[in-house]
Amino acid sequence: MAKPRKPKNEETKVENSGAVVRHQKLCLSIDMEKHQIYGYTELEIAVPDIGIVGLHAENLGIESVLVDGEPTEFEYYPHNHQNVENEKRWRSMVSSPSSAADAAAAVYISALERELVPNLLINCCKPFKGLTDQIEQMNLENKLDSSAEPKQNVKLVRIDYWVEKVEVGIHFDGNALHTDNQIRRARCWFPCIDDTTQRCCYDLEFTVSQNLIAVSAGSLLYQVLSKDDPPRKTYVYRLDVPVSAKWITLAVAPFEVLPDHHQSLMSHICLPANVSKIHNTVEFFHNAFSHYETYLDAKFPFGSYKQVFLAPEMAVSSSTFGAAMGIFSSQILYDEKVIDQAIDTSIKLSFALARQWFGVYITPELPNDEWLLDGLAGFLTDSFIKKFLGNNEARYRRYKANCAVCKADDSGATALSSSASCKDLYGTQCIGIFGKIRSCKSVAILQMLEKQMGSNFFRKILQNIISRAQGASPVRTLSTKEFRHFANKVGNLERPFLKEFFPRWVGTCGCPVLRMGFSYNKRKNIVELAVLRDCTVKPDSRTPVLSSNTDSENRDGDIGWPGMMSIRVHELDGMYDHPILPMAGDAWQLLEIQCHSKLAARRALKPKKGSKPDGCDDNGDAVAGLDMRSSMESPLSWIRADPEMEYLAEIHFNQPVQMWINQLEKDGDVVAQAQAIAALEALPHLSFNVVNTLNNFLSDSKAFWRVRIEAAYALANTASEETDWAGLLHLVKFYKSRRFDENIGLPRPNDFRDFSEYFVLEVIALR
Repeated sequence: MAKPRKPKNEETKVENSGAVVRHQKLCLSIDMEKHQIYGYTELEIAVPDIGIVGLHAENLGIESVLVDGEPTEFEYYPHNHQNVENEKRWRSMVSSPSSAADAAAAVYISALERELVPNLLINCCKPFKGLTDQIEQMNLENKLDSSAEPKQNVKLVRIDYWVEKVEVGIHFDGNALHTDNQIRRARCWFPCIDDTTQRCCYDLEFTVSQNLIAVSAGSLLYQVLSKDDPPRKTYVYRLDVPVSAKWITLAVAPFEVLPDHHQSLMSHICLPANVSKIHNTVEFFHNAFSHYETYLDAKFPFGSYKQVFLAPEMAVSSSTFGAAMGIFSSQILYDEKVIDQAIDTSIKLSFALARQWFGVYITPELPNDEWLLDGLAGFLTDSFIKKFLGNNEARYRRYKANCAVCKADDSGATALSSSASCKDLYGTQCIGIFGKIRSCKSVAILQMLEKQMGSNFFRKILQNIISRAQGASPVRTLSTKEFRHFANKVGNLERPFLKEFFPRWVGTCGCPVLRMGFSYNKRKNIVELAVLRDCTVKPDSRTPVLSSNTDSENRDGDIGWPGMMSIRVHELDGMYDHPILPMAGDAWQLLEIQCHSKLAARRALKPKKGSKPDGCDDNGDAVAGLDMRSSMESPLSWIRADPEMEYLAEIHFNQPVQMWINQLEKDGDVVAQAQAIAALEALPHLSFNVVNTLNNFLSDSKAFWRVRIEAAYALANTASEETDWAGLLHLVKFYKSRRFDENIGLPRPNDFRDFSEYFVLEVIALR
């Protein structure tokens, strides 16, 4: 057995120079009582001409390495040895709080850089001198003859090992064990090339106690019961679809297995305490499974799909995705008496299933392309939401997600396909809050493209991507460049538009910020719209990202976006869309919109002194009791910018209070209603008319329940002495009218027959 060695210097370590894993077998025995994991892995590797293969291994004890059945030399450099040395070196740099922060950042970046370098070096050719000297000589020969074509030969490498420290990547908790696919942590429980660009098929065997069930990636082939005393059981899995090491997952516990009654490929697995909940939770799931197959016009790419639910104290994260399986916290399970979690759980499980199609099966060609697969999985989930949860739910969620992106899209970490951000942040930009923002932004950008080309064309693009992956010569990687080509050839989008769209939205950070106001010109019967365009990222912080992106063109300082934004004007005679607002060019725009309606030939009542009949009123409630059409002497009811959310933009629109009231009362779009409520809530002074309007909307059972909840929050937040606490009184009256039992003087039990009403009342009670 070779002992771990400390590297003499960084030059003696080689990066993975052309080695390709064609197949990997993993055989492990797991002792729950002693928390021990031991076994071996066999890798069928195409070895480059250098003869040295570099693998990743962390927290592992390497017992022996065989190449084609013969012992060979290997060197293993655990990173934890280097961590101690680096900490000593950087500690000497700390002299102040600011230097401590710099030193900590330097140590962290150094650790991330080391993770990229293979630390298990295996000699796959006949040794003739020390491995370190051999590496140096091979590197020298390669420099002298860099033009030579690499001659690959396939070797079978077997590594016997055990897991020394169960710290990250794999976790014990009582009689349960599970892995997680955190960044570069597959190496913590089996040697591999822990890189997303390396993909191969797997054979997996796990031996556990007889009372335990081992669930892993791929399809279960068979189980073998040993003759040991006590007997142990071996679970044998096979994964025929090439995937990267990060998607190999494992969960071991005394599980209960629930086969899906609608889809034979699916199994739902949980601990015995949650059996009753899992029946109720997964009842919907076959709908998502069938919908994805129908939408993509293809069969599920893996031979099975398993959902594993662990106790919350066991789960490292709320969800972990693996090939043909997902691991979740049992907190998302619910029984038939609980409906609060139903929507969020169904979306969470549906997204995990969509990730099997885009992310696990179809993989990014390069790290720069990971945004695309994440976005496609989110887009597929959104199609499920539209079909089974309703268009209102889908639009409302998208609106809220877009608002969150616009607030946070202000740094290079949100540049989705920027080489600088993907390289400099070492993949960490995809975790935490930035990971969520990037996911939302990715979906929003794809939905923008769908709006441009049409839903049928976009669906055909996704079908083509899956079709070529399941063809005779499968292509299971996808790049941003390829998707751009699909958008041109299949989506019929023009190349000049795409040439502008992808560098601006994908290659850089920042979203447009639009501030708008208007004035009605009665003589010309036109709306004069003033627009100021800005960006969520200031020029000084955006320049490095732009300059580091090789795909972006020289924009001569222009911070615009391609395309034209639509302005929707609601008039007396109907609704009219005007796609007239250019998103590039001058930051200041003054537009004229011709009105189609004409005022009735009657004398309008004059507004009170001090009011301003344009889009900049300071005292819009002065004539709140009058209809907007007469008070403004205009045919306008209300105006909206980008009503179909064709842009990921932060819009600040200024219109009189009565127009916001008209929008809330008469516009059936949930986004328009949410925008109107937000505008009314933000008013510096509230009138009784505004409070009554919010209360009327809250009481409207036909309105979407999430927007009714926003109206309830607005009533609570705006209750003050100025309005005699009218908002609070309305909330109490509303709650009593629907929940209070006068006979007993207490609230009645919850009524789950109308879940939308239940959610609204629940918020008021908690508020």
